[in-house]
Amino acid sequence: MMTLDNDTITGTGTGIGIGTQTPEQALATLSDMTQDLVPIQPEEHLKRMAIAQAYMQAHNIAAIYLNAGTNLTYFTGMKWYASERMVGAILPAKGAVQYIAPYFEIGSLNGFKVIDGPIHGWQEHENPYGLFVDVLRQLNIADTATIGIDESAQFFIFDGINKAQTGLTLINAQEVTAHCRMHKSASELALMQGAMNMTLAVHQATASMLYPGISTTEVEAFIEQAHQKVGAPGNYFCIVLFGVATSFPHGVKYPQILKEGDVVLIDTGCKVYDYISDITRTYVFGEPTSRQRQFWGDEKAAQLAAFNAAQIGVPCEDVDAAARQYLASQGLGPEYQTPGCPHRTGHGIGLDIHEWPYLVGGNKTPLAKGMCFSNEPMLVIPDEFGIRLEDHFYMTDEGPRWFTQPSDSIDNPFGLHEAAS
Repeated sequence: MMTLDNDTITGTGTGIGIGTQTPEQALATLSDMTQDLVPIQPEEHLKRMAIAQAYMQAHNIAAIYLNAGTNLTYFTGMKWYASERMVGAILPAKGAVQYIAPYFEIGSLNGFKVIDGPIHGWQEHENPYGLFVDVLRQLNIADTATIGIDESAQFFIFDGINKAQTGLTLINAQEVTAHCRMHKSASELALMQGAMNMTLAVHQATASMLYPGISTTEVEAFIEQAHQKVGAPGNYFCIVLFGVATSFPHGVKYPQILKEGDVVLIDTGCKVYDYISDITRTYVFGEPTSRQRQFWGDEKAAQLAAFNAAQIGVPCEDVDAAARQYLASQGLGPEYQTPGCPHRTGHGIGLDIHEWPYLVGGNKTPLAKGMCFSNEPMLVIPDEFGIRLEDHFYMTDEGPRWFTQPSDSIDNPFGLHEAAS
């Protein structure tokens, strides 16, 4: 069994090389890695709401609406899906959270409730947005107050609330939600570390079972099984690309068949107690060409440049610029042009695979403790191949710290590593 943490990567015997095992042997190297992981506790949800309420009080925001989805889960612990019906919660600047849902869903929602609070129900023929405004009045919130609307809520919810109110100022609640969510707690970091460890083990097992003639579809199916073997429900997402298809960052619609000399790009992740992993590995099946080696080395150096630039207080855009400046020094780009890196260097991650803040030009958000980022300044060589090395790091008082150590080399992508300082 492989044992992974954020300092070292270890494996037993074979199984760490490319194409050294059968799929059955590769699966046998994996086992459940979730035994020590603990879900977020109710006390933490209460603390999150208190932080949000303090921010709202300081910025004259009377309440925010949390729609079904990750914002509702983050603050209240309730897991529900967004649909054409309004289901969510009002978090006032002072007082208890208030839930809103169709009457026929109240029994189900009570079963999903983690943080106590009344559920205000609306019948199918009634206007839930009018109920929303009524609840604000019950909370003694003035008709002229400022109310934040969940940035992920569908437009029809904002439109419905807007038509039902008479004098409220409706703003984007992202000001509050991002303020809270982009600073991860120790318990969040532990869950993300566990999920990242699991996906890295899956990557290693996957590389070991590749063989000429295997299809991307078959590899995706193996990764699904492998994620289940390490304790996840399966793939949260999965992109497997061979050859020229690797030059399309998020894939193509057709499957490919692996052959000697192909660049292999696998980008996948899983979910553990709602927190997500996301790791990309790129290598060559067979002996790399000098051109493949050159660009793989450029990608690794750009990733390291971004990591080294990530220091407390530095604007997010400077991390992106560090990767891009290195690539420009190698004649790539410049900026977002190809051959070069056509997309941002990184994204935040947590309950959503892409969340705030983003490592991209123009984002002046200063790096702070607890922020988490992907580091993936992908190189696209049009009509040839793409190279993406993606690992994530989180900010500490001492600087950035990898969740997973970067790939060692194009010849040994899963080699042993010393901890990054």
